[in-house]
Amino acid sequence: MAEVIIVRNQDEAGKIYAQCVTDLIVRKPDCVLGLATGSSPLAAYEALARDVNERHIDVSQVRGFALDEYAGLDPRHPQSYRSTITRTVVEPLGLDPEKIHVPNGDLDSIQEAGAAYDEAIARAGGVDIQILGIGTDGHIGFNEPGSSLASGTRIKTLTEQTRIDNARFFDDDISKVPSHCITQGIGTILKARHLVLLAFGAGKAEAVAETVEGGISSFCPASALQLHPHATVIVDEAAASRLRNRDYYKYAFANKPSWQQI
Repeated sequence: MAEVIIVRNQDEAGKIYAQCVTDLIVRKPDCVLGLATGSSPLAAYEALARDVNERHIDVSQVRGFALDEYAGLDPRHPQSYRSTITRTVVEPLGLDPEKIHVPNGDLDSIQEAGAAYDEAIARAGGVDIQILGIGTDGHIGFNEPGSSLASGTRIKTLTEQTRIDNARFFDDDISKVPSHCITQGIGTILKARHLVLLAFGAGKAEAVAETVEGGISSFCPASALQLHPHATVIVDEAAASRLRNRDYYKYAFANKPSWQQI
């Protein structure tokens, strides 16, 4: 079972993630971080940047792999995930851009890009900590409901709802939103040594409950976290509101041994 940590707000969640990652960097300077975009990880990245800068932690050897990228979108486009990761992670932390990788969405080579990306992760020694957000339907990355739980990095067709939701980043014009993406699959994500999923707000409550306490199903892709030996789910009270065992999760975290990290 995943460890569930119920926090007061996103800032508290960010501090927990930041402590976990900075400890890792100190212990393993060339660690590999799994990076996600979206709103959920932002407070975590901000807390990590503060810790890195205030503690003067050397991040020159840190490597990273993003979860996904739009297909056919110029990496220099402000809404590409390459640009987003640069703005929210690389620049605030002072990471070496050459060590941060994003799936190749170039349409001329995208058919081979998935296998090449998984091979690159394997050559790097695998991801140490993968941060994840979750959609209201339980998707992680661009693995929509119905995605194979054994899938590797591959091309996916975006649902119409996803394109509608993301149109706000493209001048509210859905015609500008790419129809395809390249995303790490569930199988790829599960190979990371530690998964940290963040979820906030009542709108995520059902997805969180299905992920943690429901059956394992491709129709809630995040439920695959139940198969992982080291998964941490950090949620606020609203996102935890439908968890049947939330009192136990609070008790377990309050009585967590001081030597045991998340």
